[in-house]
Amino acid sequence: MNKRPPAILALADGSVFEGESYGAPGETSGEVVFNTSMTGYQEILTDPSYRGQIVLMTYPLIGNTGVNDEDVESRRLFLGGFIVREGCDRPSNWRTKRTLEEYLKEWGIVGIQGIDTRAVTRRIRDRGALEGIISTVDLNRESLAARARGVPGLVGRDLVREVAREGEERWTAGPHVLDQYPPVERPRRFRVVAYDFGIKFQILRYLSAAGCGVTVVPAGTAAERVLAEKPDGVFLSNGPGDPEGVTYAVESIRSLLGRVPIFGICLGHQILGLALGGKTYKLPFGHHGANHPVLDRTTGRIEITSQNHGFAVDPDSLPKGAEITHVNLNDRTVEGLAHEGLRAFSVQYHPEASPGPHDSRYLFERFTRLMAGHAAS
Repeated sequence: MNKRPPAILALADGSVFEGESYGAPGETSGEVVFNTSMTGYQEILTDPSYRGQIVLMTYPLIGNTGVNDEDVESRRLFLGGFIVREGCDRPSNWRTKRTLEEYLKEWGIVGIQGIDTRAVTRRIRDRGALEGIISTVDLNRESLAARARGVPGLVGRDLVREVAREGEERWTAGPHVLDQYPPVERPRRFRVVAYDFGIKFQILRYLSAAGCGVTVVPAGTAAERVLAEKPDGVFLSNGPGDPEGVTYAVESIRSLLGRVPIFGICLGHQILGLALGGKTYKLPFGHHGANHPVLDRTTGRIEITSQNHGFAVDPDSLPKGAEITHVNLNDRTVEGLAHEGLRAFSVQYHPEASPGPHDSRYLFERFTRLMAGHAAS
């Protein structure tokens, strides 16, 4: 095996980790976050919500199933960089088309391997998310650490404009060919307008499978344009960055409240919270992984969920009529809210997660029931 060039990860707290290049050569910067998933790295790489971030995988061996052409969640890779303890260069899976490193090089994603990812994770967990730089061109520890301190954070930044589509699109694709839920795609009874703040393909597949004809619109679409479609419901997608930086979306959703049923996921959940009059705040190191326990307070059930967010809704800021429906059992943060009078609900986690877990897929059915009840009223 050819020897890879050296690479360095420098964090804003002055710590430096020496390893070797994994992916494209060059330099990249962003907020360094850790993801605790054991698999699903292709979903992570293509999730637009990671814009502006460098992702560290806590599982020690990444890439053992390679990369295929089906498990992508957007039109390209949006994350800033990638960190692994060890990348697998001989994947084994019947769908593999290329190695993970080949995929990173193809999209120009700078990465590093061979460092103590456990030490980096503990540092982020104890001190909070840290800005950092990965470089294969500047190997001076002192200068790289100094520059890492100047990397901008995510607070106040509108990263949605960097990932959202510019035009409208009619989504026609059904469920994933390998996905067995639901077993048969349903007739499209509902017209849904989906805001693209960085929307994942699997969300659109599930909406379609639940019987929705979906029109995807850009993040800056005005409420009047949405209502012109005469939708049965409006969907608010996931996306990157600080929700308080996406003021135009908050204003549009505020104008839609009470006029049409609304369902939001992740950033869409936070934007709904802001539109209702609440506030959001930045979490110390965020929630990134596929194993977070969440309590559904409406049923008493506990769901294992997939999550990817660095901000949360402040429960004390929510107005009268807004109900907290889901709570994170690790830190008691808000994971879901609903406003019955305005026919709106949302969750912070990802019920569409692919490859999983699948505990929360019922939420798409909840959305169709909400639309059906609105049409009947």
